[in-house]
Amino acid sequence: MMARAFVGVGSNIDPTENVKKALRLLAQEMRVVAVSTVYETEPEGRRRQPRYYNCVVEVETEAPPAELKRALQGIEESLGRVRTADKYASRTIDLDVLAYDELSVQAPDLTLPNPDVATRAYLAAALAELAPALALPGIDLTAAELAKKLPERGMRALHEYTAALRREVTHGS
Repeated sequence: MMARAFVGVGSNIDPTENVKKALRLLAQEMRVVAVSTVYETEPEGRRRQPRYYNCVVEVETEAPPAELKRALQGIEESLGRVRTADKYASRTIDLDVLAYDELSVQAPDLTLPNPDVATRAYLAAALAELAPALALPGIDLTAAELAKKLPERGMRALHEYTAALRREVTHGS
């Protein structure tokens, strides 16, 4: 059965290229339904890093959540992502399952919806753009309600880059 999942995409090492490459690889593995506006954002936890490009991608997948997470990690590895103990380290690409239908998951290696959605305005705004009525279990708000609550400080919409990305990976769908 097809599921509707939302994937957070972020990069601050050559983000113009790495976000594009990640979405191309994602589109080879599953149907990319929509790409949110890409935001240039301040780095989390460390100010002395390059700024990030962040967006949310809606995909259709038959893979269950844990399998989807493994597929995303494979894409990260293919793009040179190196995981360290420093959760705020710069990265070529970061792909996270943010929501999977309206499923609630509490597992040691996967929490859905992803708790970062409730604290990071760029994730909430991008998710609300794609699925405003999406219920977020545990957060007890829809994506649109959550986005309205979070201040959009330090976010800059990259409209031209977003349009080019959408043309490339959604194939007009």
